[in-house]
Amino acid sequence: MKQEPSGKTVKNILIRIQVDEQQIPQAISWQADDAGPGEHSAKAMALRFWDEQSSNGMHIDLWTGAMTVDEMNAFVYQTLLELSESYRRATHDASGSSQLKEAASRFARYVQGKADANPKA
Repeated sequence: MKQEPSGKTVKNILIRIQVDEQQIPQAISWQADDAGPGEHSAKAMALRFWDEQSSNGMHIDLWTGAMTVDEMNAFVYQTLLELSESYRRATHDASGSSQLKEAASRFARYVQGKADANPKA
């Protein structure tokens, strides 16, 4: 964290992606000024930006081969729930937020249905 001449505080997030020869992520780690000391490891990440000039969303979605399908399902479900809350805070649109939460619930039911139809041995 650093103070700019304008008096505003700047916070940093550093993301490291270790890739193999084919540029496939093997390891993801990150550190942030507000996240405690050291690097934190992750199996997946979803980073989104709104490009003001092109009025378009830009995104980076990465995951390592170590991430299981069950972990990816949980990650997507949690991301949808968090997105619904972010949307509510940003727009004060509780109904729109509810629609996103319902989409997350439908996804969870779909995943559970697949798991019930194909139980693990």
